[in-house]
Amino acid sequence: MGPVVNAPRVHVVGAGLAGLAAATQLAGQGRTVVLYEAARMAGGRCRSWFDSALGATIDNGNHLLLACNRAALAYLDRIGARDALAGPQACVFDFCDLRSDERWRLRPNPGRAPWWIFSKARRTPHTSAGDYLRGGKLLFAGADATVADALAPHGALWDRLWKPVLVSALNTKLDEASARLAAAVVRESLGAGGAAARPRVPHPDLAAAFVAPALSFLGARGADIRLGARLRGLQFEADRVRALEFGDARVEIAPDESVILAAPAWSARELAPGITAPTEHRAIFNAHFAHAPPPGTPLLTGVVGGLSEWVFAFPERLSVTISAADDLIETESEDFAEKLWREVRAVARLGEARMPAHRLVREKRATFAATPAQDRLRPGARTRWRNLVLAGDWTQTGLPATIEGAIRSGDAAAALVGRTA
Repeated sequence: MGPVVNAPRVHVVGAGLAGLAAATQLAGQGRTVVLYEAARMAGGRCRSWFDSALGATIDNGNHLLLACNRAALAYLDRIGARDALAGPQACVFDFCDLRSDERWRLRPNPGRAPWWIFSKARRTPHTSAGDYLRGGKLLFAGADATVADALAPHGALWDRLWKPVLVSALNTKLDEASARLAAAVVRESLGAGGAAARPRVPHPDLAAAFVAPALSFLGARGADIRLGARLRGLQFEADRVRALEFGDARVEIAPDESVILAAPAWSARELAPGITAPTEHRAIFNAHFAHAPPPGTPLLTGVVGGLSEWVFAFPERLSVTISAADDLIETESEDFAEKLWREVRAVARLGEARMPAHRLVREKRATFAATPAQDRLRPGARTRWRNLVLAGDWTQTGLPATIEGAIRSGDAAAALVGRTA
């Protein structure tokens, strides 16, 4: 589609997934897009790089998507990258309890009627169908309830399913995490049937799947992409943004032009006075080990009874993810790497293999804290300025901070701008 004749420009500030989603939506409609990014590369908190110590390209985090992530899948379709996801054809999640070396597979049936909970071969060991039915209380929890309030925080189902799955989805400890946000995740995934919960990971890496194709898409449609452009301030006039201040440069915003602010929450609060936004964030800790997984190793394994939470098996490496990891940010690297390697070795059945080259990656402000109080601070896309719209996984998407939430926010911002064109 060619440019819309006489259509005003849209200025998108921030080239994370929210900004890229908004920019590609608008460019695909023929709008003239100017995309600004403070860093020298696009992607925001979703980035990849070649690590010379590992001899491989790694992501800053191990990102898991599900088949129900309709906005993310539509985004990949839009930029021509749907084949950049890998994963099993059926809904299968492998788990390992390091305390007993017990292993099992959670295998929900594809349809919405959850008959799998009545099958010992498909559900979590040492649980009953009644345990899952009682878990339905989560779907009706109040606005102030935490996950631990809604679900009994003990027993096999808590330790072996709810805790590993929901801590990773919310990146917040469950005694403080919002039950409503957890319910949104469950409702769209397991609650919609196994077909909706099939796991998917970016392939070969996050940037190749979500970022590089988007930049190519935008470039082919004449978008003006400005990397290394850090927005220092917004100049307002009455009810609109009049200019973008980039330190040594100033971009005037014509009366009929729009601005989508897709910056992190802490930056948006400084740039747009008076908006509400989350003020607390949680860390994610990742460890990458340059050891190819043995044949048949599951794509991902949930870990119970250890420091690790999930182990990902990529063709050339094994990777660990630990969510809600604020307590680990200052951890001594080598000692901790050794502990994680022992767990990875047990999960992947590597015997006494020595620790290979590795890389520890700490993302200190990976997501906003998914607590009821912080969720209430999330703003909608509209602002009190008629030509300024917000985007980001920290805006009110109804989901915790996920790739799906970020892309939904960008789509919503693009739709608002499109209606004012």
